[in-house]
Amino acid sequence: MLETERLTIRRITLDDAPFMIATLNDPGFLAHIGDRGVRTLADAEAYIRDRIFASYEANGFGMFRVALKDGDEGIGTIGFVKREGLKGPDLGFAFLEAHTGKGYGHEAARALLDWGRETLNLPPLLAITAPDNHASAALLTKLGFREEGRITLPTHGGESRLFVQR
Repeated sequence: MLETERLTIRRITLDDAPFMIATLNDPGFLAHIGDRGVRTLADAEAYIRDRIFASYEANGFGMFRVALKDGDEGIGTIGFVKREGLKGPDLGFAFLEAHTGKGYGHEAARALLDWGRETLNLPPLLAITAPDNHASAALLTKLGFREEGRITLPTHGGESRLFVQR
């Protein structure tokens, strides 16, 4: 779907179930986003069908697989999410800990934000992070988001920092 200098970004498929198990159980994901209870291939396939495919169908967007161009190794997910309690779509991302701190999040987010504006005509986006997720907050700030305060979403579990795209 999208390419950057070092990355490819595409829709997630059922073939990505093993990658989704790794992503959803990565220590950073568990610490900052939460446990989705996905442990088996069947769990991952159900998660992909029920959450990811459902978002593609309902909204025309959702989470996408980010991979290194060289070797097609999956390194994370990024996309737009429509969450109950937010007035518009928000930018979400999660990268495997082994691939953080290398600029991949910024590179993928820039490409996705451009695509969202040009192709989907998305309004200014929102983003949320866990209160102690300083790396994600720094990335959002670098991408031009500003922190607006705290919010508690009905189905998200706990307080989040709310960011708005400038």
